[in-house]
Amino acid sequence: MSLSPLSRDLERVRKGDRRDQGMKRMWGIHNDALGSELVDEGFISIGWEEMPDLRSIGDEMARMKAAVHATYPAAKPAAIPVWAGVLRRFAFEMAEGDLVVAPYKADSTLNFGVVSGPYEHHPNAPRHPHRRRVKWLKTGVARSLFPQAALYEIGSAVTLFQVRKHDTVFRNYLDAATDETFEAESQKQPNATTHATTDDAVADEPNAERIDQHTRDFIARVLLTDLSDREFEEFTADLLRAMGYQARVTPYSQDGGIDVIAHTDPLGIEPPIIKVQCKHTTGTRGRPDVQQLIGTLSQNEAGLYVTLGAFSADAIALERERQNLRLFSGADLTSLTLEHYDALPSRWRSRMPLRRVLVVERDPEAG
Repeated sequence: MSLSPLSRDLERVRKGDRRDQGMKRMWGIHNDALGSELVDEGFISIGWEEMPDLRSIGDEMARMKAAVHATYPAAKPAAIPVWAGVLRRFAFEMAEGDLVVAPYKADSTLNFGVVSGPYEHHPNAPRHPHRRRVKWLKTGVARSLFPQAALYEIGSAVTLFQVRKHDTVFRNYLDAATDETFEAESQKQPNATTHATTDDAVADEPNAERIDQHTRDFIARVLLTDLSDREFEEFTADLLRAMGYQARVTPYSQDGGIDVIAHTDPLGIEPPIIKVQCKHTTGTRGRPDVQQLIGTLSQNEAGLYVTLGAFSADAIALERERQNLRLFSGADLTSLTLEHYDALPSRWRSRMPLRRVLVVERDPEAG
């Protein structure tokens, strides 16, 4: 049986000469400056636009720190070695064949890839001129598939860092045939970790953004692992009520694919009637899945598709084509839960207890 291109890529990473995967490192990288072009054009990048081609500085930490200090004389002294370390790792330590896990903040998912080229400098790029080519293996992966500790590690405050403690968890994900397979296997065994070596203390320093993401991951994990399929439908209905809608859950065995009915008027006779389909999984939903919901809609009815996972590009395109269709991903659901948390019934707030606090806003990477 022949393998698809994606299957062949994953097979190379998995066995791939285990000289590749067994010895290659895994890197985490954050990029809040660029968006979908990272996946569409197949690259990763870092900022520090004023820095020259890093190859002109060379693989020497003292020289890199001196260059950073000369380029950014107003930077805090504590930031210089952190910035220099990121730049040096990106240009000289990262190697072709290394694995990359890249959190994508826009939809709160993860992208996994393999570094496929050497360091490049793009002086004409307005942002993030320091780049490397990447072959993406899996994109739009739901964060709730992974244990909280692993997510916290890749939430490092440093732009680029080596994943050490939980790299086995992410490698196991790439080894799994499907998201559902990985999810099932993960629930059977304790989280695998590797021994952590000393790294910059700044990588583990909490800040506002990291705590916010930790909270979102906690909510997503509770919704996935602590709720049954039926409870997820009931939670969706209660969330819609907290948002100001009237909502009721349909009979479990006779829902015809529609799990919740919502409307704005008390009696539910004024249009539009909103038909809600709930998928209590983390897999990516495609256009055919959404079209099934559309097929249930009559005149003056709207459709809402709710999942803990993500949606494919063609599913999102379908949403843009239809004025009576909305798609709620796992990231949307966690955002709405935070926004309307106080209005949720106590049965849900007790399952995900949260408290509003003041947290440090400072960027640890800035020193």
